[in-house]
Amino acid sequence: MSPFVRLLRPLVGLALLGPVAAQTPAPGPAKPATPDPAQQRRMYRDVAFGREGNPERGRLLFQDERKAACVKCHSLDGTSSKAGPDLQSIGDKYPRRDLIQSVLEPSAVIAVGYGTTLVETQAGEEIQGVVKSATADSLDLVGTDGRHVVVATRDIRAQHGTSVSLMPEGIEAGMTPQEFADLIEYLTTLRQPETAVSANRGMPSDIPSISRPVTLRPFFREELRFPHAFVQKPGDIRSGLVWFGSLPGVPDAFLAGHQTGRIWLLETSGTNETKTLFADLSKDVFNERGPNGLLGLAFHPKFRENHRYFVKHQVFEDGKIVTTVAERRASADPRTDSGQPERRLWSVTSTTQDHSGGCIAFGPDGYFYIGMGDTGPQQDPQGHGQDLMLHLAKMLRIDVDHTDPGLAYAIPADNPFRGRTDARPEIWAIGFREPWRFSFDRVTGDLWVGDVGQDRVEEVSIVRRGENLGWNVHEGFEPFSNRYRHDGVTYTPPVFAYRRKFGNSVTGGFVYRGDKQSPFYGVYVCGDYTSHRIWGVKQEGRVLQSVRQIATSPQGIASFAEDEAGNLYVVGYEGMVYRMDFTGSDYAATN
Repeated sequence: MSPFVRLLRPLVGLALLGPVAAQTPAPGPAKPATPDPAQQRRMYRDVAFGREGNPERGRLLFQDERKAACVKCHSLDGTSSKAGPDLQSIGDKYPRRDLIQSVLEPSAVIAVGYGTTLVETQAGEEIQGVVKSATADSLDLVGTDGRHVVVATRDIRAQHGTSVSLMPEGIEAGMTPQEFADLIEYLTTLRQPETAVSANRGMPSDIPSISRPVTLRPFFREELRFPHAFVQKPGDIRSGLVWFGSLPGVPDAFLAGHQTGRIWLLETSGTNETKTLFADLSKDVFNERGPNGLLGLAFHPKFRENHRYFVKHQVFEDGKIVTTVAERRASADPRTDSGQPERRLWSVTSTTQDHSGGCIAFGPDGYFYIGMGDTGPQQDPQGHGQDLMLHLAKMLRIDVDHTDPGLAYAIPADNPFRGRTDARPEIWAIGFREPWRFSFDRVTGDLWVGDVGQDRVEEVSIVRRGENLGWNVHEGFEPFSNRYRHDGVTYTPPVFAYRRKFGNSVTGGFVYRGDKQSPFYGVYVCGDYTSHRIWGVKQEGRVLQSVRQIATSPQGIASFAEDEAGNLYVVGYEGMVYRMDFTGSDYAATN
């Protein structure tokens, strides 16, 4: 979703049109004008909002293959076994307005992992469906009818993702307005069941709110399109962000536009705010569909001397999406990109268009870290998370200041898998699904990772050298699959995990190290993209001590940031940046 665009878009198969008659119809009386589709959608939306539905009648509609036919493409048992997303906890994930929109406008935003893939075979056949598994030898697609079609890789001439959902628009036309309201009412009742694991200390059933929420103050008032990374004054490494200090002419902040592929300089002086284009990478960045585009931005710790900075983005090569990390150089000022071609350091081919991670950062050790997701399909059927011969679903660590033979970088001497023939030497830790954002605690050096979950939980972990975070053997604290489980392997649990009633797309943040007298000093701050909730997490020995909801973001939380003084910022995906003001709030005081 970057990990972070995860609105429900159900994929339902329903034939709305019958066969077209071959003969020309006889003239007859004029037919009434066809209702405007937009007007009809508004009418159904208003009814579902303003009229109480009957969930039991809605359940029968869900099962009725002659009407809504939702059961054709959606499971309700947490297995995600069909073409569409599993809806077991959909009432926890989304409010009524989003459920209504997802049925009325299925292609507006397609859920991550459920985009339609179109395959053209060497024989000229076209096959479309959702990718369920992909290997070097074959591709398995499932369609709205539930049938699996396996296509040999050698028979594929071209493969494309599309922006059109398998669910056809107009499904509401097969229902009365009251029936539509009943269906929506039923969807709102689908809640995640409690399990014995729910009592785990690291996954509390309730998260209290502090009595006086932390204030979010607009830092830069001009909205920017789809921002996702916010980096201030590059120069000296501080917890994954880099800084100059006070240098004349150096901008206050860099902000990267996710799908636009642009990096902006944001300068503030008193009440004056200026936005200047630092770099336009749109020609180099693949951003046509899904959570793709410019994913990460990091400046070299010695940027003020060498002007080197690094970007993580995607390209489209040989019919595949490839995630890359490239080095670029700023101009002498350094207020703009130099215009020199970027130098690719690292790349990996994605299995699908999803789960490519997002964050890149320099650690306190001076080495360069790359968070990489499993790239799908959903549930990681090929076991990328546990495969040491792949860079997928890993935290990688490289040295960008030196090179080894055949590489554009060097392998640090203390990397845990260096020298092994059964593992890639770049790997620092394994077992991630979608590590969208990570950071380093500037005091302890701890590496905190927010890993976006599958269907049940989101998780936040402290990650150490050589550890296995468990995906897809585990999701959070819960067992997920035994397919790639191996005897004798230790799986490191997260510090904190939360269920769908709190959100469904975690955005990792930072440990607050601003005011040492603040009750929030040493608290890890993170949030959820979809629910907009912001939490403060306390831990000891990687065991959760407490968690509080400390604020609510006005916008979807794409990222957090930290400045040299330890202040924290929230980046809203709709375009705003907010500074967190902890003054007057108390972590211990709850409602």
